[in-house]
Amino acid sequence: MILIVDSGATKSDWIALDSEGNQLFLTQTLGLSPEVLTREVIEDRLANNFELSKNREAVTHLYFYGAGCGTDRMKSFLGEIFKDFFPNSKNEVREDTYAAIYATTKIGHQGIVCILGTGSNCSYYDGHQLFQKVTSLGYIVMDDGSGNFFGRKLIRDYYFHKMPQDLGIKFAKEYQLEADVIKENLYKQPNPNTYLAKFARFIIENKDHPYCRGVIDKGFQQFVNNCIMQFELATKVPISFVGSIAYFLQDELKTVLERNDLIVGVIRQRPIDGLVEFHKETI
Repeated sequence: MILIVDSGATKSDWIALDSEGNQLFLTQTLGLSPEVLTREVIEDRLANNFELSKNREAVTHLYFYGAGCGTDRMKSFLGEIFKDFFPNSKNEVREDTYAAIYATTKIGHQGIVCILGTGSNCSYYDGHQLFQKVTSLGYIVMDDGSGNFFGRKLIRDYYFHKMPQDLGIKFAKEYQLEADVIKENLYKQPNPNTYLAKFARFIIENKDHPYCRGVIDKGFQQFVNNCIMQFELATKVPISFVGSIAYFLQDELKTVLERNDLIVGVIRQRPIDGLVEFHKETI
């Protein structure tokens, strides 16, 4: 049994294939980002999934693409957990950028591939290798244009009274915005980046409001300036995206890209389908 996993900060999609590439099951766990979770939490999330627990000894190969897996230390950390949980499996842990590449860009083709979901990332792919000029420092100081970026912006503007009154009233009706609740989730609960990203749903649902249009436009322009334009070939190769923010705000994203003379590539909500097709070719 082969397991293919696309793991973001919020959730992880798991697809099991047999030796001929037929799908055996599809399941989901909460995100397994090694940068923000302890070994115990990750082990619990694996053990509490019925399909994974039932088939743990039948897995022969695990291909895991995850947020927070860009360093050797994080790859080794997760690899040890998977080695214990799937005792008969050969495991490969790679950063989620590779999932985005395999889902949007054909082998041998150049392109810039971006992630705009709970977090954000940007890489150049020359058709064979991945190149990054900036090492991500995570949601606190980076992640421009991401779900947690927009969530943080909404909370700040609400508390600094910069959000229009009509929108502020609506925002307060949909979320618990008491200071104690927000601080509890940001500083005492796991996955504060995921917590912030939940607020991004509001900006998607109200994207036609002038305030939201402005926030979205500025957020995407900041992502273009800081992430995409770092590459010299930025205006000469397709720019592809995966992630819910890119998918649900793709019209707004395309407007910003075209304004900057950038070529719009593929935009997918989830890379898992493209990943499956990629790995089927290698079975």
